[in-house]
Amino acid sequence: MLDLEVVPERSLGNEQWEFTLGMPLAQAVAILQKHCRIIKNVQVLYSEQSPLSHDLILNLTQDGIKLLFDAFNQRLKVIEVYDLTKVKLKYCGVHFNSQAIAPTIEQIDQSFGATHPGVYNSAEQLFHLNFRGLSFSFQLDSWTEAPKYEPNFAHGLASLQIPHGATVKRMYIYSGNSLQDTKAPMMPLSCFLGNVYAESVDVLRDGTGPAGLRLRLLTAGCGPGLLADAKMRVFERSVYFGDSCQDVLSMLGSPHKVFYKSEDKMKIHSPSPHKQVPSKCNDYFFNYFTLGVDILFDANTHKVKKFVLHTNYPGHYNFNIYHRCEFKIPLAIKKENADGQTETCTTYSKWDNIQELLGHPVEKPVVLHRSSSPNNTNPFGSTFCFGLQRMIFEVMQNNHIASVTLYGPPRPGTHLRTSELP
Repeated sequence: MLDLEVVPERSLGNEQWEFTLGMPLAQAVAILQKHCRIIKNVQVLYSEQSPLSHDLILNLTQDGIKLLFDAFNQRLKVIEVYDLTKVKLKYCGVHFNSQAIAPTIEQIDQSFGATHPGVYNSAEQLFHLNFRGLSFSFQLDSWTEAPKYEPNFAHGLASLQIPHGATVKRMYIYSGNSLQDTKAPMMPLSCFLGNVYAESVDVLRDGTGPAGLRLRLLTAGCGPGLLADAKMRVFERSVYFGDSCQDVLSMLGSPHKVFYKSEDKMKIHSPSPHKQVPSKCNDYFFNYFTLGVDILFDANTHKVKKFVLHTNYPGHYNFNIYHRCEFKIPLAIKKENADGQTETCTTYSKWDNIQELLGHPVEKPVVLHRSSSPNNTNPFGSTFCFGLQRMIFEVMQNNHIASVTLYGPPRPGTHLRTSELP
């Protein structure tokens, strides 16, 4: 049985690990993987057809804990303990829930002190006792007790009293004063772990298509002096097609991984006459997992030839490998009376909406089926790749965009700096 410390408006954890509000999904999953012998039977719950309409949930079924992540920014929003019989809980080092201590209203009052009156929810048959960043829900023993605690009963004073001996059914840790209105906080400095994260990624265009990326980056920087508090640093960096390997390293730092392409499965669709000629050396990717970006370099020139932006939707083969890339892509409108106009495609755009703006792609999509080996199956099914304005949109079966691949101009060496862009 897990023995965990409760920190209101912050975290739930022990000396080895801690689930912190604002923590990225990938870090929570890494904790669960590292301690898989202790924390078992974890479920991932999400909406397959509309992943943005419901929170993404990690359900620790053996321990009675749910971790609710915001569907958009994928940071930890609420920690729910829904079965207190499966876990020990303490506050400031003193247990208020264990096999020997029942989490009654008297015990909660003794451990956490005074707060506002409890609020009765007749639909759930639950009393809610709220502290800042922490709520307890108490179950009534029977329907016969319920009418006494309805609002406005006895001049509205009924909500002041919770029945003696009532025990906690659920506990919630969240940010702010209201569980209903809570939002996932910004990522705490303790979660950066030396990594750089992208707050936003803007695709820069020239007259023909994508020219590069402008990234707004976040990192935890240290002030002067050994005892100075770490502070959030925000800065912008731009990378372009044709940039050298050294240019990218100086702008974004070292990648998390370098991947050398052993084969190009899309090569068969190339009109080039030399497509069947084997390459003497392999192109290579810089994988920036916390930015949600891959950068492909040409094996001969060692210059950027492709960017890949990942949306990290659940239900995709690469889910949880990359952090979500919050991109904005200006698309040129090619309709009547719309010359020179642009529309913006974001991480949350649906493919149907993009097609309505731009008209249907000229060619039919290429069906992409990922698997780790020929003998393995992909439980998430195939995706569809549409080519448009020097970009390939990989679209999932629920109409959301899984990734966008940006290609450089056909002439090598074409290079625009920020000052030359409109």
